[in-house]
Amino acid sequence: MTYNHLIFEIHDNIATITVNRPKSLNALNTEVLTELFQAVEDVAANEDVRVLVLTGSGEKAFVAGADITELAELNTLQAKNFVANGHKTMAAFQGLSIPVIAAVNGFALGGGLELALSCDFIYASENAKFGLPEITLGLIPGFGGTQRLSRIIGKNMAKEMVFTGKIISAAEAAQIGFVNRVTPPEELMNEVLKIAGSIASKGKVSLNMAKQTINQGMDVDLLTGCKMEIDSFAICVASEDAQEGTRAFLEKRKPEFKGSLKG
Repeated sequence: MTYNHLIFEIHDNIATITVNRPKSLNALNTEVLTELFQAVEDVAANEDVRVLVLTGSGEKAFVAGADITELAELNTLQAKNFVANGHKTMAAFQGLSIPVIAAVNGFALGGGLELALSCDFIYASENAKFGLPEITLGLIPGFGGTQRLSRIIGKNMAKEMVFTGKIISAAEAAQIGFVNRVTPPEELMNEVLKIAGSIASKGKVSLNMAKQTINQGMDVDLLTGCKMEIDSFAICVASEDAQEGTRAFLEKRKPEFKGSLKG
């Protein structure tokens, strides 16, 4: 597919999606959300891709939020459809069978933070800024921010961010637990691609089972989560990658994982 507002690249089993509206600080409008959803579909259909990296173009913003120009013109039904489209896109990133890393290179506000939170984890540059400032517009987060942020940093910390609309630094975001690592701006993509390469070298089935079990286990009790882990472990044991991994261990060599989610 040809994208108007995204740059889509694949190198060494790693796909990179770059939101490319730098003049609008990569703001999310309906067209961008639709393209992001389609890009996730394209990644899911490509068996060679093992890790997805999501970032923004330019030096100022990852994604500065939803496009207020479009938002200001919506009636109630249109607003519901707009945020439902956003939720569908965020759910597509979270539900992707492979790991997804957000490389936050600048402002990640409102929908931008919600997009980053839909990824599996976040690396950020030192100049990145995070926040859910919708309250300052008389709104609330609409792309899952009230739900995903509270599950990651806890209800009280999430309420403070949502109620105040405050913007925090990458260092504070790491301190409270929703950014994994902070790097100098010029080193961000190198560090992200380094960890992406490490993950891409692992078995695709085990990565999928790990992601699925962790994500789904967060919403159930411990006993149910452990039962899910048992089933996921059994699926891994039956995979081509597990057979290769155990053989490589016994033969004292590095494994070469080539397994597929298609069986």
